[in-house]
Amino acid sequence: MEQLWAPWRMEYILSNAEKTEGCIFCEFPRQNEDEKNLIAYRSEQCFVILNRFPYNNGHIMVVPYQHTGDYTQLKSDVLMDMQAVIQKAIDAIHQTMHPHGLNIGMNLGRVAGAGIEDHVHYHIVPRWNGDTNYMPVLTGTKVVSEALQDTWTKLNKVMNK
Repeated sequence: MEQLWAPWRMEYILSNAEKTEGCIFCEFPRQNEDEKNLIAYRSEQCFVILNRFPYNNGHIMVVPYQHTGDYTQLKSDVLMDMQAVIQKAIDAIHQTMHPHGLNIGMNLGRVAGAGIEDHVHYHIVPRWNGDTNYMPVLTGTKVVSEALQDTWTKLNKVMNK
């Protein structure tokens, strides 16, 4: 039997035991360590961050600086900026990763799947024909074939030109 070597998964396992205090979507932008925190782009009202534990290669999130878990509380200028950034992010993903499609959405509330329910954010997940391989079905393991740092470098370069 062949083994799947995925040492970066230990960070995810340990992070579930050691949750960060406070809101990472508020804290990470304040730290001004964009590469370390995987923030690929900043606009006036929101930022783009790679999902550290992605569903697929290039899985990013568009996050408003405004801290709220209630979508209806987002200010209109925040909503407009988020939509413009989503459009920019889609273009960057197409230029750098060439997916066949995208999933774009938001999970509002824990029961809807929100991992961070107190700070709304959009998910953008690139998809390719045939990317639903046998690994999730047989082993509950998702194969992500590109390092997060490589994806960050590509998206950061295109989004910030």
